[in-house]
Amino acid sequence: MAERIYVGADHVGFNLKNRLVDELKKLGYEPIDVGPKKLDPADDYPDYAKPVAQAVSSGQVQRGVLTCGTGLGMSYAANRFPKVRAALAWNEQIAELSREHGNSNVLVLPAQFVSEEQGINILHKWLETRSKADAMSAAWRKSTSD
Repeated sequence: MAERIYVGADHVGFNLKNRLVDELKKLGYEPIDVGPKKLDPADDYPDYAKPVAQAVSSGQVQRGVLTCGTGLGMSYAANRFPKVRAALAWNEQIAELSREHGNSNVLVLPAQFVSEEQGINILHKWLETRSKADAMSAAWRKSTSD
């Protein structure tokens, strides 16, 4: 069974989101597109960050992908949910480090600052990178404690 990955965007990230959904399908994942389904300048990031973050937080899925203009709004909104570690990545190295050392489970892409091609490359790096975060390490315990 293919891994399901929730994906969402605001109006600025709409085109990049569509490319990411297509790429996830090509890679054999099952993207769950929470929207928007059509471009609407009134779409705001919280409307799409919430369902993605809720799905990850609840354990319904292991990972999610979000995109908006700067990536900041999506990051702020998603990281409000328990167990969500949303990482804003503007290049492949940041995506890799977010997985290796932070075990990020939501990738956030800044659509105004990365091309669609760069976004696809960042997605690939994030998907293929495994976490090296030791669940027993002091830093990990501190970052996940209430």
